[in-house]
Amino acid sequence: MIDIANDISSTIGRRIRSERALRDWSLAELADRSDVSKAMLSTIERGKTSPTAALLVRIAAAFGMTLSTLIARAELQGGGLLREGDQPIWRDPGTGYVRRHLSPVCDMPLELVRVQLPAGAKVSFPAASYAFIKQQMWLISGRLEFTEGDVVHSLGPGDCLALGAPSDCTFHAVGPGAADYLVALVRG
Repeated sequence: MIDIANDISSTIGRRIRSERALRDWSLAELADRSDVSKAMLSTIERGKTSPTAALLVRIAAAFGMTLSTLIARAELQGGGLLREGDQPIWRDPGTGYVRRHLSPVCDMPLELVRVQLPAGAKVSFPAASYAFIKQQMWLISGRLEFTEGDVVHSLGPGDCLALGAPSDCTFHAVGPGAADYLVALVRG
């Protein structure tokens, strides 16, 4: 996956502020709902920091949306076609995790996201981030250990996994190369 020059940290911050304003929430209320400090939220909203995937997932979940929906709302315009060059790419500054939002903005409850997790990197998300979605992962290349609650799934290229009930999870690219995978999310 080629990373294009697409620094969307400031647009994500503005989107978080907009989502908060739409709900008429104070910074303190979003902090309570997301378990992210007011100071950190303020820094993110002002575009002064590039938040990690773990922080953005908690913020998105507080709004009742997926990380990819939050990123898409920050960057995308409506329409049925989203060309490769216009697909938002976000890189987690903590792990190097790269997330490309593939789906155009539309009323369909399906979202497609391509992720590249560097060799040895781990990304963990709380169960709350999966409370309102169902998803499947298809490993394109590399090796991935996906821990879902107490169950560890070892995936190789071509393997597809349907996730079960919401639980804490960890994605781990066991190497030797990056894990490149497609995630299909269905809201509802």
